[in-house]
Amino acid sequence: MFSQPDRAGFMPFAQLPSLVSRLSALGYRCLGPTRENGAIVMRELESPADLPRGLQAEQAPGHYRLTSDPHNRYFAWSNGPQAIKPLSFAPQESLWRVERDEAGSLRFAAVLPAADKQAIIGVRACDLAALALQDAHFLRAGRRDPHYARRREQLFLVAVQCAEPASTCFCASTGDGPTPTAGYDLALAELADGFVAVAGSDKGDAVLKTLSLAPATSRQIEAARQQGAAAAAAQTRRLPGRNLRDALMSRLEHPRWDEVAARCLACGNCTAVCPTCFCHAEIDEPALNGQASRHERIWDSCFGESHGHLHGFNVRPDIRSRYRQWLTHKLATWHDQFGRSGCVGCGRCIAWCPVGIDLTEETAALIEGGQP
Repeated sequence: MFSQPDRAGFMPFAQLPSLVSRLSALGYRCLGPTRENGAIVMRELESPADLPRGLQAEQAPGHYRLTSDPHNRYFAWSNGPQAIKPLSFAPQESLWRVERDEAGSLRFAAVLPAADKQAIIGVRACDLAALALQDAHFLRAGRRDPHYARRREQLFLVAVQCAEPASTCFCASTGDGPTPTAGYDLALAELADGFVAVAGSDKGDAVLKTLSLAPATSRQIEAARQQGAAAAAAQTRRLPGRNLRDALMSRLEHPRWDEVAARCLACGNCTAVCPTCFCHAEIDEPALNGQASRHERIWDSCFGESHGHLHGFNVRPDIRSRYRQWLTHKLATWHDQFGRSGCVGCGRCIAWCPVGIDLTEETAALIEGGQP
């Protein structure tokens, strides 16, 4: 975020509505943090005044609660249950449809989404890292997903530096935060009287120039840097390494898998809130008159019994094997696919697990406890 400090501007709080208004004038549907059902989620902003202020999110294993921020900041919350994933990889969508014509023949047609231009305000560094992994999967050469690509191309990302990590955050240990370093159009670091603002793309640079911001001072830039360093140092959770492939794959029969399976409900909450999980199922939804059908893609989870079902048997018949599949894929075999771990340290799987299973604790027990 601070690789080119000479290009950083300073945006007083009073100008934040101007950023939202400018993005709206450019045709973007602006999404921002909104308080809904006791959580912070990304919803459309009807006006710049809809941005919440003075909220924090208290998080712990199996616990999430909104509290007040004594400093009345805009982005003092660490993250909510949502990331960018639902806005690029839809929870459910039609891939193609088939209809029967008057002669009784079947006609197939692809269905592509009508993607709107969307500006997301309040994106965290961990979510930018997760989006890069989603891009690597859905936009890979020769296998480009047109549905994902259409939505992805319409996104304008306004990232914010995390100054108040939750107790469940561990992005510093994965190398993915808390300060955004890449993947954004604009990035903001919130200080006491405004934001240090930098552009990360040509689109972002064009928007930033229209705001006519004063250059950020060296003191403001240094304050933002120190704020990010302090947020990283404040994180109490960590993974025992960034490449755990060999260590985890050598412990496939460790007794810890039985211990965690006794607590896991296989509800799939962790995969639903994880910003990098991309498992999905495909189903057909026929019309009641029998003349048409839609082929749908829906989010799926490796914790579901049907996910491991092959012809005549199930390769993961119990919770032990399903939890092991999830953890070893996320932290180990993801390296074979994408050259890095699939975990970005957001901690959502910890906070939103109904029984409070902690991925960092389970990994440490497997790795640091030694070979059984």
